[in-house]
Order: sequence, then C-alpha cells, then structure tokens
Amino acid sequence: MKLTFAAVVCVLLFASCDSVDDHRIPSMPVRIDFPTVGDWQQYGVSAALDSRSFIKTERLPHGFPYTDMSATGFGGVLLACSFDNVPLAYDLSCPVEVSPTVRVSIDKDNNVARCNKCGSTYDVYRTGAPLSGPAVEKGYALTRYRVAPGQEALQYMIVIR
Repeated sequence: MKLTFAAVVCVLLFASCDSVDDHRIPSMPVRIDFPTVGDWQQYGVSAALDSRSFIKTERLPHGFPYTDMSATGFGGVLLACSFDNVPLAYDLSCPVEVSPTVRVSIDKDNNVARCNKCGSTYDVYRTGAPLSGPAVEKGYALTRYRVAPGQEALQYMIVIR
C-alpha cells in the first residue's frame, strides 16, 4: 500500500488533532535499560527505519539483558528509529483490539506497523498515528512511550509516557 501525497497530508493533519486517542492501552510499567553502548548497538535502533520488539515475558529480543526492574508495558514495546534517526517507542498492542497478545508488527514494504487482526496501520516512524483501517475511523493511535538518555550520555532507556 503506497500512500499518495494527499493521503500523507491528511494523515499528518489528522495526527495533529486532539481527537486522536493514544491512551486506550492500560497503563503498565515500562522500563528498558541499555546499560552500555554495546547493548544499544546490539539491541537498539541506530538507523532510519530500524525497529525491534521487546517482550519480557517471551524474552524478546533473544539474549537481551532484562533485569528485575525491566518492564515492557501491556503488550510489549516497539522501538523504532524515525526518518530523522530519533529513537521512538510505542506499546505493541493494537489500540483497536486492546489485548496484550494482539500486537502490531512492522510491514517493511510500506514502512508502517500493521495489526494482523483488524488490519489497521500506524505511522511508527513519526507519531504512531493511525493511517488506515478501524484505527482511523475511531481515531486510535498507538500508545507512545518516552525514550530518554540514561545517566551517561551514550545510554538510553525507555520509560512510561
């Protein structure tokens, strides 16, 4: 699904409206620490359109050094790198379905996140706004989390909104 310029403009205008609901997912603890530069290089996102899913209960990504303090939200965390090389984070749960096991996944052909159950797509490389499907009709965006620098300049951590 390729978006036309007019569709992108409409989506960006829609995403800037106050009517987009990005709080449908129940609030759960979120904390993912990247304690070293090596951890960020191995498990983080460093280039535009990179993405990675974090689901502590499923030990994803494999080998990630989760701790007792680690938490990955309601359905997991999607870490994505914007077109401007800025790390962004969202809950993996589809806000239409509101289930910890119905998660969005990256559609690399179209550079969007897609829910395989309801078919909604989301702009994960900018705002998490809905692009198509029931999410647009209902005004449901992905729940966004904050990516913040850690205590040292080269560390990152993801924390709740």
